[in-house]
Amino acid sequence: MKPAALLSLAALACMLGACTKLTVENYDKLKMGMTYNEVKQLLGTPDKCSDVLALKSCTWGNEARYVQVNFVADQVVLFNSSNLR
Repeated sequence: MKPAALLSLAALACMLGACTKLTVENYDKLKMGMTYNEVKQLLGTPDKCSDVLALKSCTWGNEARYVQVNFVADQVVLFNSSNLR
């Protein structure tokens, strides 16, 4: 197979969801004090966020597989995950 065809096939696989940012490796890069924008760069745009007073809670993924991050004053204060691969 030609290199250009292989590259096109890899790009197509990524677009179809084979390339996800919800990985154990990316979760391990989360640190207390990171800003919302730093987390967004690492994990992509969150699937949902809610704001209550000074607390912002964002979730990447769905109920079966997710990363949840809580921010206070735009800084990570708590994060957890479920079923990452």
